[in-house]
This record gives sequence, C-alpha cells and structure tokens, in this order.
Amino acid sequence: MTPLEALLGHTLISPDNTWGLLAVMCLSVALTIALEQRYRWASRVSGAMIALVFSMAMANLGVIPTRSVFYDDIVWGFFVPMGIPLLMLRCNVRKIWRETGQMLAVFLTGAAGTVAGGFLAFSALRPFFGDDQGLAQVTAMMTGTYIGGSVNLAAMARQFVAADSLCAAATVADNLLMTLYFFALIAFAGMRFFRERYPHPHIDEAASGQETGAQTRAAAYWSRKDISLRDIALNLAFCTAVVWVSSGIASLFAPLVPEQVETFAGGLLDFAGRFFGSQYVWITTLSVAAATFFDRQVERIHGSQEIGTYFIYLFLFVIGAPASIVTVVTEAPLLLVLTAIMVAVNMLFCFTAAKLLHFDLEDAIIASNANIGGPTTAAGMAVSQGWGRLVGPAMLVGTLGYVLGNYAGTVVGIVLGA
Repeated sequence: MTPLEALLGHTLISPDNTWGLLAVMCLSVALTIALEQRYRWASRVSGAMIALVFSMAMANLGVIPTRSVFYDDIVWGFFVPMGIPLLMLRCNVRKIWRETGQMLAVFLTGAAGTVAGGFLAFSALRPFFGDDQGLAQVTAMMTGTYIGGSVNLAAMARQFVAADSLCAAATVADNLLMTLYFFALIAFAGMRFFRERYPHPHIDEAASGQETGAQTRAAAYWSRKDISLRDIALNLAFCTAVVWVSSGIASLFAPLVPEQVETFAGGLLDFAGRFFGSQYVWITTLSVAAATFFDRQVERIHGSQEIGTYFIYLFLFVIGAPASIVTVVTEAPLLLVLTAIMVAVNMLFCFTAAKLLHFDLEDAIIASNANIGGPTTAAGMAVSQGWGRLVGPAMLVGTLGYVLGNYAGTVVGIVLGA
C-alpha cells in the first residue's frame, strides 16, 4: 500500500472515477507525444517507454489505481481493437508488392527469422521462466511486434489475455533492446566489415552529397495533415464496423475448438478453431481487404494513422498502471534475453538473405529495422542516414508488418500454448 492509499483509504483518483482516470491518461499521452516530437532524447527513448514510465510511476505512488473497470472495458475493450483497423488502412498489398523491390524480400525473410527466433527463445528460456503459458504469451507478443509494431503487441496481449504486469515487463525489455539494436544498425552502415561484403550505393551517394529529397520527404510525411469532420466520421465508422463484423465472424468458429485434443485431426481442428476464431485475424483481414480493393476511396480518408496511433498510445499508458516496479525489474532482464535472441535471429536472416541475393547493405539494415521497430522507425533511420529513396519502401514494408505480425503472432501463440 502506498502512502497516499494509507492516508486516503484509496488512491488519489479512485478506480470508479472514470473522468479522472480519462483526464490523467489523456494528459499523460499528450505530454508523451509532445516530448517525443520535441526532444531528441525522448525520441530515442520512444513514446512507448515514456507513456509506460508515467503510468507506472503514478500507480506506484498511489495517484491512479492499478486496476479499474475503465482500463479493461474502455481502453482494452474499445480503443485497442478500434486502433488496429485504422493503422491498417494504408496496407494496400498490391502497392507494397509493386513498389518495395529488393527490400520486401529481405523483410519477409526477416519476418521468418523473427518466428524462428521466437521458437528458439521459448525453448531456451522455458526451464528458467517458471510459467510456460506466460512465456508463450510474451513470445507471441514479441513475434507480433518484431514483425510489425506496438499495434501488434497490443493485439496479441489482448488476444491471449496476458497479465498486465507481464505486458509492462515485456514492453520495457522490448524498448531497451530495440534502442540498442538501432544504434547497432547505424554502426553497421559505417563498418568496414559490412561494406566489404555488401554493395552500398545509398551510403556512397549520401557521402558524395548527391542524395536529394530526403529532408523534403521527411518534412512532408511528418508535417501537419488536413483532416475534416467527414474524415473523423468515416474513420470511426470504418473501425467500429470492422470490429463488429470481425467479432461476429470469429464467434462462428468458436464451436470448432474441441474441449480435449486427443488425435492429430483434433489438433488440426483446435488450431483452425483458435486461428479463425481470433477477432484480430479477421480485423486484420477485413482491413487489408478494404485497403487493397478500395484503395481509391481509402486514400481520400485522412487522419486514420494519427487516430489509430493515438489509441495505441492510450493502450501503452494503461499497461503500465498495474505494473509493480519490483515485478518489472525482476522479470524484464529475463525477457531482455528473449528479445535479444529473437532480434539476433532476425538480423541473421536479413543479412544472410541480402548477401545470398546480392542485395544492398541498406536494404538489410532498413528491412531489419522495419521488422523490429515498425514503419516509422525504419523511415526515420532512412531519413537520418540520407537514404531518401528508401523512405517510401521502408514505410510500405513496415506497414505490411502490421498485417503479418497479427497472423504470425497468433500462430506462434497457439502452437506454444498461450
């Protein structure tokens, strides 16, 4: 019990004070976004980590409760599933296939490496973790986020009902390892070892001062965008309709899951029932279908990425609230080993594929970044290095990761027993 709880008999903002909790959450997320966009140190730490630290600090000081119906029913129940289809509205599979070139092949190989790394890490850490189901849940979450991004971590955490303290520890480990890996990737671009073994035309172009347009592209992407009342209405109509229909379709497959699995056929039926009975599999499928087959209509809707990202920031704040600092400190180091194994295997797959296929060093670096960090970090790295022509492909393959991450995370979670 914190000093505030001992003094007041409850946290400063009680669990049933919905407006108070909503205000604190929205104020914290607004501060997080402002810090991330204004200061370099905050950008390097990442908004995910800042939001998590804010909520953990307030919960452990007794300002907000660790448990509340607001967290479970509103944020987890509405904001998370609504954010996913909005973030996938730019996943036009035909456009991604047409415009990403070599990078797509490396990215897909890296995604396979993430899955392989997940199985390897689970096997290696299983004797030490003490909770097979919890470890399987974290592995599914990390598989999703190390192919896509935070949106996939949120989806897998929700799908497999992972404990909030486990989610917080996993997020801490994820962000620490991801930050270290990005520094390593930047270092690889300057290392003689890699330059002697891979072609590197973009590095040479940037060094010679011939590269143009990188700053313009970055400014264009991150600048203020037009958004109207109509855009907001269409975005909310789309995401709520997709979640509603997906829930209905998923419920049709629930009866397929047998109570006991005793035969091989029963195992296949169990897998099919769990996979096709996943709400997030259908949210992903319907969203991608809309983005691909109705691309002209979708491109006229503005603000979907901004609204969807905001919902995910709210999720990141909420998962920190139930997290005991002691739990995070004790569990995060072991999960850091898990993430390190998965990232190492992803890197091995990406760089090996680029070498065997005679692709550029920059393709391997950006594709691996897009796997581990997502589209924004991959595009940001391309911009920071002066590789302007790779910004667009980085965004596209990273966005494809949002799609593949949910499918792969679901499969890994089911196979491992999450």
